[in-house]
Amino acid sequence: MSDYFGKEIPKLGFGLMRLPKKEDQMDIEQIKHMVDLFMEAGFTYFDTAYVYQGSEAVAKEALVERYPREAYTLASKLNASVANDEKTAKEQFQTSLERTGAGYFDYYLLHALMESNYTKYDTYHLWDFVKEQKEKGLIRHLGFSFHGGPKLLDQLLTEHPEVEFVQLQINYADWENPSITSRANYETARKHGKSIVIMEPVKGGSLAKPSKAVRKLFEEYNGEMSCASWAIRYAASLDGILTVLSGMSDTQQMEDNLSYMKNFRPLNEEEQKIIEQAQKILGKSTTIPCTACHYCTEGCPKKIPIPEIFTAMNKQIGDGKMAEAVSDYQKVTDTAGKASACINCRQCEQACPQHLEIVEYLKQCAEALEIQ
Repeated sequence: MSDYFGKEIPKLGFGLMRLPKKEDQMDIEQIKHMVDLFMEAGFTYFDTAYVYQGSEAVAKEALVERYPREAYTLASKLNASVANDEKTAKEQFQTSLERTGAGYFDYYLLHALMESNYTKYDTYHLWDFVKEQKEKGLIRHLGFSFHGGPKLLDQLLTEHPEVEFVQLQINYADWENPSITSRANYETARKHGKSIVIMEPVKGGSLAKPSKAVRKLFEEYNGEMSCASWAIRYAASLDGILTVLSGMSDTQQMEDNLSYMKNFRPLNEEEQKIIEQAQKILGKSTTIPCTACHYCTEGCPKKIPIPEIFTAMNKQIGDGKMAEAVSDYQKVTDTAGKASACINCRQCEQACPQHLEIVEYLKQCAEALEIQ
């Protein structure tokens, strides 16, 4: 693997968003035990956020007040989408410092940037704000978490070279998912030389309990390896990874994660092939592998929203949601060109970095989604 920022950091991070509860309250004693297990195993990266209800206060009680400050690293985030103005947005930073009692943040992120909200971070001057906090020593490393597409990610990383890392949703189920664009985002971040923190490696827990066919595939190879271990090791095996966040919600999950990440070994060639089989079983290999870069739409003479049409189609192909696929298709083509409007000029195929047979895909979309 290449050299990059954070290469030496252990590849398991403790995500503090899905913490265990007891009678609707944070189970602080179990959380303390989980923190202790995590620290004893040599891991140090803890991740919280202003909008994770109760999480920052728990980080103070279970971690900050019980360990020397140099023994761990703490990440938190500022979310402009929940702020009404610039003042309240910036106040999140001080509030997070007070809630955690950490004194400073080792990693601080602008939270959940995407096409629908990224301009708010500019309007509120938050990029300059976090740089100022870093200059004051209150932030050690700057980054942002991202839920958009590769075109916007490329734009943001070009405009903000000061960013040291990016947090992305990456898992084997979403690697080619056109609505998540995990692979395209990963490649964009690495093109810019940025380290990556991975979120949702187990896809909200769904990959810890995948389909029966996927479980059988894993068990036949090694019945002692949990399904979650395949997902987390897949993510951690990628180059340029700072750490992989796991939102562990009980001691059992913590112990399972530690069992294979304490002495982490990347997936071998045979295991990578098994993951590819799992991806096929999940149906992801049959979806249209569009990354929604929109290169294809810039010169389309019929103004066809090709990526949006493919996203709608993938709901039918990958998830069997025909009614939802038709509804989404009607929405995205209400004021734009329909798939059937394609005139076979193929300029889109010439522009497509994925070399997709777009014209053929559009014919399939028209047949499946247009109500005659």
